[in-house]
Amino acid sequence: MTDSFHNVCRDFYVNQKLTMKMDLPWGREAVLELFDRLRVGMPSLQELKRQDHEISLESAEDDQRNYAWVALRQTSLRSGSVNPTDLNEAYRLHRLVLETAPWFLSIRPLDIDHLEMVFGFDFEAEGNRDAIIFDALLADSPLGGLIERDRDVPADVQPFIGLSLDQEEGVQAFVEIKSRTKGADMTPLRFPSEPISVFLTVRRTAPIAKLEDLPAAMAALAGHAERLAEERVIPSVLVPIRNAILSR
Repeated sequence: MTDSFHNVCRDFYVNQKLTMKMDLPWGREAVLELFDRLRVGMPSLQELKRQDHEISLESAEDDQRNYAWVALRQTSLRSGSVNPTDLNEAYRLHRLVLETAPWFLSIRPLDIDHLEMVFGFDFEAEGNRDAIIFDALLADSPLGGLIERDRDVPADVQPFIGLSLDQEEGVQAFVEIKSRTKGADMTPLRFPSEPISVFLTVRRTAPIAKLEDLPAAMAALAGHAERLAEERVIPSVLVPIRNAILSR
């Protein structure tokens, strides 16, 4: 399945986010002990970085643009695998984080707000990326009638749609297309070298009974994400965007 993702876009990544209701500890000892433990399970994580609102542990980015990272913010713990060779590579990282972090960061089931899995797809595109998205996804729809292409220039086309997958488990999915074009980029027409990004997010908001349930909850979200990506996002979103880029 990973090959089908790589074949349709430039970069593919699998991110996970565990969001808490209360602040996580940022003490030196807790964070370093956690990161040291993660390095044992995934030795490629070697570089410690700190920004204003984030502490991260990252692997070196190689020539194939394949790397991993784990990041701690005030109320969330995130992890990501960029251009993994297969999905199991990404899932192994996310499972390691869920199995390890709660014991170092004093996470309790009562504190967990939601868990989410994100499949991200980046496309290299030149020119007006909003116009590319419009032509790929909206031009032949009733909504597309709002723009007359011989007179108007699409300036902010970033569709977002959400759906409920499992009300009992509180599982929802969201598909978002980002053109990464700011309003200032349109006056005059300037289009910085940024990708078109498509995000498929699957989120569980139902309570977690015990910490040991987190890996299974992650696996369930991954299953939803794989199915939606293969059956809906690739044919209905990614392929049309790729074809619109190639036709320009």
